[in-house]
Amino acid sequence: MKRLKDETLSIRTSAEVKQLLRIAAEKEHRSIASMVEVLILKYAHEHGLVAGAEEQKKQKVANGTH
Repeated sequence: MKRLKDETLSIRTSAEVKQLLRIAAEKEHRSIASMVEVLILKYAHEHGLVAGAEEQKKQKVANGTH
């Protein structure tokens, strides 16, 4: 399912991190923006993170931190 892309993200980073991101994106035949999305989504999936108010409530209840 395609995600609506209506937000802008701007970060400052070191030249080394930017170069690594560019290399990773090229290796995956992706844009840098797409690579950032993939990395964030992979991290979220691996750590059980979800977005949105309803999902966050469910996380808190599941973790016993409500």
